[in-house]
Amino acid sequence: MSIPQAVSHSYHGGQTPGRVRSLVLAAVLVGAMGCSSRPQEALPGKGAGGDGSRPLVALVMKSLANEFFAAMAAGAKSHQAAAPQRYDLIVNGMRNETDVAEQVGIVEQMVARRAAAIVIAPADSQALVPALARAREAGVLVVNIDNRLDADALRSAGLTVPFVGPDNRAGAKLAGAAVARRLQPGDEVAIVEGIVTADNARQRSLGLADAARDARLVVVDTQSGQWEMEKADGIAAAMLAAHPRLRAILCANDSMALGAAAAIAAAGRREVLVSGFDAIPAVRPLLDDGRLVATVDQHGDRLAVEGIETALAILSGAAAPEDRTTAIDLVTGPDDGAAP
Repeated sequence: MSIPQAVSHSYHGGQTPGRVRSLVLAAVLVGAMGCSSRPQEALPGKGAGGDGSRPLVALVMKSLANEFFAAMAAGAKSHQAAAPQRYDLIVNGMRNETDVAEQVGIVEQMVARRAAAIVIAPADSQALVPALARAREAGVLVVNIDNRLDADALRSAGLTVPFVGPDNRAGAKLAGAAVARRLQPGDEVAIVEGIVTADNARQRSLGLADAARDARLVVVDTQSGQWEMEKADGIAAAMLAAHPRLRAILCANDSMALGAAAAIAAAGRREVLVSGFDAIPAVRPLLDDGRLVATVDQHGDRLAVEGIETALAILSGAAAPEDRTTAIDLVTGPDDGAAP
């Protein structure tokens, strides 16, 4: 079996065609490509740490091309560097957010490297479960962060995995409500959702729909942007053409919001509002000048740390905790509440 070329960094003791080629977005992608070009490093000694005295924790995320996961990686690295005697860390990410097979391969690779724990933000809520079940059978602790694994799939696999992450539905509702405050009942809105087999994508879609229903807005279209900026750009352009009375595009993450904003600019439809989710640095200029009404900060750097701390506690003998809901905060621009 071939070993996937995962994006992975170890710590021991110590696209953009057309409208989305703005300088800001290019800088984001160049930074992400810098992460994905680094090779894996071989671990010395046993899997329980470089010298066998510390547990090896593998952080397995989605695409590091998304700034949210880059922040998550940075938080984990800082946490390990502050107390290097506690554990060793491997940071993994995918090149393509939709490449579930690659993430399955990364899990298998971490088991082969004898990680003591895998802290994972699964790209798919169901497809990762069999690989994680095999990891548990191999004696590897699994902690689920960010995107919740499917309860039925876990039950079928006989697997219990603690979850540490935000209430995605509540967070998305906050962002949608911020947009709704600028609209009137009956106004038309559309939703650009994430990968539909991911629980956080489903929850965010529900939250955005909740906000629209509460404000008596009309959802005229819902499509998946696969979490990706370029795909969302194309979908938003089609939505704008099909719905000349569209007043807002509600997006399930910031990468897709960037794509929607680019499509709106290209169409000359500045009256169409946009919301996102994740509060990545790339959207700050859009918040400041009103191209983005709101996003949601789920504190990715802290989320990774809380998952790692949960794993370390269990490895030290603590009982597996109940699922933990982490903090979310609405982030808006300086003119929040003003008429568009």
